[in-house]
Amino acid sequence: MPGLPDLKTRREIRFRFRGREIALSDFSPRMTLLDWLRIDQRATGTKEGCNEGDCGACTLVLVRRRADGLHHAPVNACILLLGQVDGAEVVTVEDLAQNGVLHPVQQAMVEHHASQCGFCTPGIVMSLFAQHESAPHRPNAEDVQDQLAGNLCRCTGYRPIVDAALAAHAEPRRNRFAGMDEAAGDVFVGDEDRFFAAPESLESLAALYEAHPQSFLVSGATDVGLWITKGLQELDRILWTGRVRELAEMVESEEALFIGAGVTHERLMPALAQLHPDLGEIMRRFGSKQVRASGTIGGNIANGSPIGDLAPCLIALGARIVLQKGESLREIALEDFFLSYRVQDRRPGEFLRTVIVPKLAAGQVFRAYKVSKRIDEDISTVLAAFRFDMAHGRIGAARMGFGGMAGTPARAYGAEGFAAGIKLDDEASWTAALDALALDFQPMNDQRASAAYRSLVARNLLKKALIELRGAPLSATRLVPPRGLAHG
Repeated sequence: MPGLPDLKTRREIRFRFRGREIALSDFSPRMTLLDWLRIDQRATGTKEGCNEGDCGACTLVLVRRRADGLHHAPVNACILLLGQVDGAEVVTVEDLAQNGVLHPVQQAMVEHHASQCGFCTPGIVMSLFAQHESAPHRPNAEDVQDQLAGNLCRCTGYRPIVDAALAAHAEPRRNRFAGMDEAAGDVFVGDEDRFFAAPESLESLAALYEAHPQSFLVSGATDVGLWITKGLQELDRILWTGRVRELAEMVESEEALFIGAGVTHERLMPALAQLHPDLGEIMRRFGSKQVRASGTIGGNIANGSPIGDLAPCLIALGARIVLQKGESLREIALEDFFLSYRVQDRRPGEFLRTVIVPKLAAGQVFRAYKVSKRIDEDISTVLAAFRFDMAHGRIGAARMGFGGMAGTPARAYGAEGFAAGIKLDDEASWTAALDALALDFQPMNDQRASAAYRSLVARNLLKKALIELRGAPLSATRLVPPRGLAHG
């Protein structure tokens, strides 16, 4: 097989389902886990709602064995590819009750009258089951609400659902699902024209992608899944990076974090929160538990969305990325990776390997803000991130990353230049930097916001950052629109 060492290649995926190990050697590369469950297995407890990973009706749990113990990950089965369950135990709502006795989450849902029409209930139960089995401490109401951010109750029955979740945690964990030992070897199911491949090492990934540069790289599939379910694209050659050991590594030095492209947002979240609380809050609002459990930093960056939340923050921090093709590596600044809308500086057969995120140095301060139509599980209208080098109440240098303001995540070079020399106690010295944002970006009008609104928000977020650094309350200074822009 071109690009893969044949001695260790598996021609099937293996996973555990309802007490037995499943081996599949003939399936469509684009088949979703939800379709396999509902169509092939008639396991219809898992519902199809939005079919794009937003509503959570299809939530189930993947149990995997890791070095630090069992992991219970809630995932959206509607956009997860069947091949991605290799090495996991698949747990659905039908599997929770045992010998006629409901799981504590199910029993609490009954006792607190937390199910109304019932369509969303299986997904809600599975999200709460994942929390029940894996939470490091007994959750409070806010923890439960974060857990359920990716589950929409169309009947608005959230209060009794939260009550049920809190009550369930009084009951001990059942620990019935133990995952499975992941089989070794690279996976290649199909033939040269139509395949699902899952290499287990960087060497195999580089060789296979160089041999098949026309294949689709998939990491978490939180975006690619929609190409299939909504775009109806025929993706015949899929190369899944989720089994590559090296891509899941995260190493910390005194100066930086070195993050493998396959590190999930859920694993990344505490590491970024340690860099700065604003990054922790951005990640808390990043998609949902289901999205964070599947999606990865590499997929988010390589996808190149102009409204992705991570890239502007990392640009402001001065992040760099390492790209690999075959055995060759090259390192570039993150902002240089984005060329135009959905176009990146990535050559055929080249993939994102590592993201290098510098830590804040002495005298550096950071701020990041996300503006969206709702708090939970929403795409940014504008995301702004700032890093300032400070000395004696004056800005020496600045880096500003913005999302939603251009066809790519981008720096505000003009505003950065005028920010150098700002005196925080002299508000008149801020004006040039605030005005420069109007020249740095010409945002578009779309269904999320007008260009005028985005320009106003960007200006006000920069001003908010400066006010916070100065230490004055926001009420002490009005956030006003730039000249020529009427109040909205």
